[in-house]
Amino acid sequence: MTPDSHHATASRPQPTHRVVVNHEEQYAIWRLDEPLPKGWRAEGTKGAEEECLAHIGRVWKDMRPLSIRSVPGDPESAGPRSP
Repeated sequence: MTPDSHHATASRPQPTHRVVVNHEEQYAIWRLDEPLPKGWRAEGTKGAEEECLAHIGRVWKDMRPLSIRSVPGDPESAGPRSP
């Protein structure tokens, strides 16, 4: 490790949270030092609380649970409509 790479690593805070997702494709954040709750899996993103929330804001476009979004014959489950 070079002195420059050590400085870059030392100045960046350690991640405290991770993004988790459940079988309904709903997102949340969870502390890294806590075991994941049943039914949730790590999505892969780790960082400060604010970073994780920002990531969720970018990727979670339809907040309806997957089971509601995929109801056959329901026009609302077809996804967002254009105005």
